[in-house]
Amino acid sequence: MADDASLLEAFVEQGPACYWIVDSRHVVCQIYGNCISLFGKSSHQLRGQPLERVFDGVLAEAWKARLARVFGGETLLLRERRGESVWYISAFPIRREQEIVYAGALAREITPWGTAEQELRHTVLSALKAQEFERKMASQFLHDSVGQNLTALGLQLDLVRMDLGATAPESSARLAEIQKVLETMMEQVREYSYELNPSIVERAGLRPALDRLVSRVRSRYNGTVRLLADPSLKIDLKIATAVYHIAQEAVENAVEHAGCSAIEIAIKSTRKGPILEVRDNGCGFDPEDVVRVRRGLGLLSMEHYAAQAGLEVSISRNPDGGTKIRAAATDIP
Repeated sequence: MADDASLLEAFVEQGPACYWIVDSRHVVCQIYGNCISLFGKSSHQLRGQPLERVFDGVLAEAWKARLARVFGGETLLLRERRGESVWYISAFPIRREQEIVYAGALAREITPWGTAEQELRHTVLSALKAQEFERKMASQFLHDSVGQNLTALGLQLDLVRMDLGATAPESSARLAEIQKVLETMMEQVREYSYELNPSIVERAGLRPALDRLVSRVRSRYNGTVRLLADPSLKIDLKIATAVYHIAQEAVENAVEHAGCSAIEIAIKSTRKGPILEVRDNGCGFDPEDVVRVRRGLGLLSMEHYAAQAGLEVSISRNPDGGTKIRAAATDIP
């Protein structure tokens, strides 16, 4: 009968998952299993290596932050992509005599499970397209029918008020009050029509549309909102529309979920295309944390509009805290 220790080692070494243990210095103490697909290196090459040599650049910094949480007692469930493959990773504290001395991790490739998720995403994106069409139709109805009829009604009331001005001043004054109410209704219909219509960039241009977005957010948000954009910014209409919608969703997410006091929208045009960044100073999050982060309609909408315009959306933590959402052409570093 095989020794229990050797049997356990054979199990973790030959299983489909990858296991590794990191000490408090962020050095890989032990690593087993199918790690080449995940790290691009064998377990022999990775054992004894510091985190900076296991992960590159930004990913190493992200893992330092994650390990800080693990050594603080948290268990993390993460989802990471390596090329065309997707992995679920569980990172957890390892205790000895009630003290956390190591961080353990288990990774399992789930690429085959992604088919159902992709089908669901296509279904959701189809629903978003249908919703976009319905919003456009509702906006046109409000603008072309309701708005124009209210304008015509206001003109008729104005004529009646002038006719009664000399003979029935009290009635004329009452009509003036009704006109004020009507003007308020017209403004509300106009504002709602603009909010519903996904083609606001087509009518006004990207910079005016972003100015309007900032103004609307400021009216209901206690923090500061700043827009950094060249007034003469010129971007292809299809891309500009996508940029606006991504900015809108990113700002809404910051207002609703970030707990931030400041939001900054920055956009610039380069020879390879526009770069949009929406930054906040909120609580921040790890975008790969599947426990804390829900891939709601906001993120799906951003990905939908980005795909339409040939852009790529990325989410990262700001060095000084908070979150940065970036949209740019796929070949812009």
